[in-house]
Amino acid sequence: MLIPASALPAFTVVHVAISLAAIVSGFIVVFGMIADRRLAGWTAFFLATTVATSVTGFGFPVSGMTPGIAFGLISLVVLAAVIDARYLRQLAGAWRKVYVIGSVFAFYLNFVVLIVQSFQKLAPLHALAPNQNEPPFLAVQIVSLVAFLVLGTLSVKRFRA
Repeated sequence: MLIPASALPAFTVVHVAISLAAIVSGFIVVFGMIADRRLAGWTAFFLATTVATSVTGFGFPVSGMTPGIAFGLISLVVLAAVIDARYLRQLAGAWRKVYVIGSVFAFYLNFVVLIVQSFQKLAPLHALAPNQNEPPFLAVQIVSLVAFLVLGTLSVKRFRA
């Protein structure tokens, strides 16, 4: 366990706050891409909070591989490519698509975790899908996947900045 048990509640609040900031800024960045705007400050904030979300996620006490750990690892690999594409490669050539697709995918991974955690922790949602294999949970996952595919497609087509 990386975080002492006594610090876990405060650590959880910080992790959730960072995650929610990443999600809110993710919407701003994606809609900015659709509008063909770079939004440099929001992009930096989105990338920093999304990286911080994954990194702080490794601080929770777990034994073995979990879906959350797998998502965090995948997200960090994708974010490394996104950061390289945006800041080192300056979105040149194919790096623009790497940046756009990777950003939307990292945002989607964060959003999926929000859905999972919401169904686990919020009583009304948990009552609808206690095992997370019931129709309401699956419907929310499918709707979010379709929404992110649409957002990603629009972002790739429209973002040229």
